[in-house]
Amino acid sequence: MPDRLPSHAGPFALGTFGDDSRVFPGLVVGPLVRDLSDFAPSVRAVIEDWDDLFPRLTELSQEASSTWYDLAGLRILAPLEPGQILQSGANYRKHVVDLVAAEKESVHGATPEEARADAEKMMDERIRSGVPYVFLGSPRAICGPYDDIVLPEQGEQHDWELELALVIGKPGKNIPAEEAMRYVAAYTICNDLTTRDRLYRPDLKAIGTDWFTAKNADTFLPTGPFLVPAAFVGDPSDVRITLRHNGVVRQDESTKDMIFDIPRLIAYVSSTTTLRPGDLLLTGSPAGNGAHWGVFLKAGDVMESEITGLGHQRNTVRSGQ
Repeated sequence: MPDRLPSHAGPFALGTFGDDSRVFPGLVVGPLVRDLSDFAPSVRAVIEDWDDLFPRLTELSQEASSTWYDLAGLRILAPLEPGQILQSGANYRKHVVDLVAAEKESVHGATPEEARADAEKMMDERIRSGVPYVFLGSPRAICGPYDDIVLPEQGEQHDWELELALVIGKPGKNIPAEEAMRYVAAYTICNDLTTRDRLYRPDLKAIGTDWFTAKNADTFLPTGPFLVPAAFVGDPSDVRITLRHNGVVRQDESTKDMIFDIPRLIAYVSSTTTLRPGDLLLTGSPAGNGAHWGVFLKAGDVMESEITGLGHQRNTVRSGQ
């Protein structure tokens, strides 16, 4: 268990929990958890029938006659086994401006003022006429919100990327942006870890990036602690994303800084793939990654992460060697 219990917005949330003998889906109400095994076999099953089951969850959250367990006595696991994991890259304006400006200074010899002005102009144009950049992740990378992060043997520049993630609650294809929020069942926290020095393949320069190797090591996607229903989160375009690395604040940004908002992301990905209940969509990471600070993860480090209304994560880093 974490040092402090995670909290959540609204009257209840969903999660997956374990004790000495079993793993089960649970309804979280403050410090208490109701076992949902008699209601559904998994959190994924609840999401797959979200519109019909949500009113029943509300009723269950108010049933004093139900058997409730202390959250403090349970292991908090990743809340969901998703279908697709869709990950949005380069989706925070300040983050991308920092990256582009640094390249223009180091590679093209621009002054800091020129480099930043050019980068901001590029981002303004991307907002007006560009499209999101999205790639697929592996569900095998997921771990719990309080699990250890195990560094792979390959690579040295292991980095953090804290992100707001959403869970799809109904199937859809070619979803218009103006209807997209109706497809969001819940939100959660994901930390999309990346091994920076494994991101490019020197042996295959014509192909370029290797997203599989750089981002999909076991434990490289701590997720949770809960799924908080969208109805309780308020405006997801204005929540705070904060990550501390060994007690030092490294990321601290509002989702207002997104280049492409959630409706545009959903519209974009659904133009290619059919979205189904239980799909997980990560919305990008704000400025403040380790690459920005020149600091990367090593054994013994601790990351503490939180997003407004969704709880917090705490992960200790250890070597896999």
